[in-house]
Amino acid sequence: MNHVLSTHLFANHRLTIVWLDRILRAGIPAVEIFCARQHIDWRNRAQIAELGHWFRDSGLQLWSMHSPMYNDEFWGRSGPQAVITITESVKSKRIVMVDEIKRAVEIAEVVPFRYLVQHIGAGGEEFSERAVEAAFVSLEEIGIFARQRGVQLLLENIPNALATPERLHSFLEQTHLDVGYCFDVGHANIHQGGIEAGFEIMKDRIRSTHLHDNDGTQDSHLFPFSDKGGTVDWRRIMRLLGDRAEQFPLLLELKEDPEVLHPVEAAARIFDRLEELAAAPVEEEEEARR
Repeated sequence: MNHVLSTHLFANHRLTIVWLDRILRAGIPAVEIFCARQHIDWRNRAQIAELGHWFRDSGLQLWSMHSPMYNDEFWGRSGPQAVITITESVKSKRIVMVDEIKRAVEIAEVVPFRYLVQHIGAGGEEFSERAVEAAFVSLEEIGIFARQRGVQLLLENIPNALATPERLHSFLEQTHLDVGYCFDVGHANIHQGGIEAGFEIMKDRIRSTHLHDNDGTQDSHLFPFSDKGGTVDWRRIMRLLGDRAEQFPLLLELKEDPEVLHPVEAAARIFDRLEELAAAPVEEEEEARR
């Protein structure tokens, strides 16, 4: 399977070519850039131009971008006005938020990428018909803007009442929007009916993934195979994902861990272990379960 590393791993640091070169030298062929203002400022033309020159001369592929969730440099801690959500019910506020997302999409004019991963709502948001309507209007506008730049939207399952696998499926049945899915394994492990059930619902539209671990309650973005309390059964999940190896890549979306001194190299080793699990004979898998 293809391998992609999200820059979420070092999202608290400014994205420079030093980080990208480290990914390339670790043998990882592609990245997803996580749009956080302290990491990549989508309105900073100098930073985008520098990245554009580097990508054109390197062998690293920009596979996708994660749509911005906040407009500040502090993960939204500067106040509620910093949150970017396409479910905002006040039209004047929503227009400003959608505009921020469109500015991030414009990066594709300098560094082409294939997919934009988009959330519907914020973490923990309750379901409402008004939120669904706002999301539909927003996605129509963002989708047109993105397609003009060669970018397709992917909706991600996240821990709220609007973007569970079931809700996303229902949303697309109602709206008929031409979008795909980013299947987030870690999020499906948190009160969403389980990873395998979520995958079954989303599988035909999955175009990318987010792989990370957690304890089943907290969205902690742990490294797979670490000793920090992860509960994802990676052997079973890789059997699941491996059956559709040509449909989507393995994309690690990890959180920085101060105890991991060389995180990019650690991510490369995780890819190797995941591939080993995917290739393991079924008999070996069944033996491991006993």
